[in-house]
Amino acid sequence: MIEKHIILEDVDPIIFYGVKNAHLQMIKSLYPKLRIVARDNVMKVLGDEEQVAHLEECVEKLQQHCVKYNVLTEETIIDIIKGKQTSTSDKKDSAIVYSMGGRPIKARTENQQRLVDAFNSSDMIFAIGPAGTGKTYTSIALAVKALKEKQIKKIILSRPAVEAGEKLGFLPGDMKEKIDPYLQPLYDALEDMIPATKLQEMIEKHVIQIAPLAFMRGRTLSDAVVILDEAQNTTTAQIKMFLTRMGMNTKMIITGDCTQIDLPRSVRSGLLQALEVLRDVEGISFIEMNDKDIIRNKLVTKIVKAYDKWNNTESSDTL
Repeated sequence: MIEKHIILEDVDPIIFYGVKNAHLQMIKSLYPKLRIVARDNVMKVLGDEEQVAHLEECVEKLQQHCVKYNVLTEETIIDIIKGKQTSTSDKKDSAIVYSMGGRPIKARTENQQRLVDAFNSSDMIFAIGPAGTGKTYTSIALAVKALKEKQIKKIILSRPAVEAGEKLGFLPGDMKEKIDPYLQPLYDALEDMIPATKLQEMIEKHVIQIAPLAFMRGRTLSDAVVILDEAQNTTTAQIKMFLTRMGMNTKMIITGDCTQIDLPRSVRSGLLQALEVLRDVEGISFIEMNDKDIIRNKLVTKIVKAYDKWNNTESSDTL
């Protein structure tokens, strides 16, 4: 008889144990000769050494399944423990990661797939296109995958906090409360891919960092995937500062929509300049998305086309 403490390191215990501990009860029923007690992320197991070792091996496989798919079923538990399914990583599919409901998140258009391919071949990627083309969402999915597979140590997400009508200093709350509304779309994407308790833990431990662009100054960003969203609202000095933060084992993704620049008319977008300056630099990929990549409500595609038509008409009238 031995006693073993099995620690659930990478998985949310709520997902692992199941609603009302249904998954835990299933595991206990499959190991009737073991005494299993679980509290928080620790499973205390008492029993025959061989059976304890088998349980420990199966728990590791179940954790891998949870990390990848964000879901666990009783069927999966039975398959893994009874040896019908040796490893979830053996399954080949086109999913980047899986949502909280187990839905595969994958490239859904040709240009989104180009973004995925560029991530595997380039250290810096510019993904440019209109709203709804999945630039940010796909980029964050790629970053989450790299983190789950331990290719990197952290994810850093940033946006320029461009004021629209109200000055930050006059908004209520402390600095975090002032800037969080600018960063909410990034939180939304992460919450769709990482369990809430695990995400909060990662943020507290700075494994995932979400900050305004101004907070990047003076840093060297290594062992990370760094995403700059809404880059069309950066100045030339800001985007140069950001791009030169790149450290070792780091990938950068810069996303933006050149038709939605919120800077004052007298200030040129840093993204537009960067696209001109860096176009021929080897090792940088450029992905240009269009209305065919829009995966939101079909009405969004019609809105984008209508504005494009109107802008073209305006340009012609001014000539």
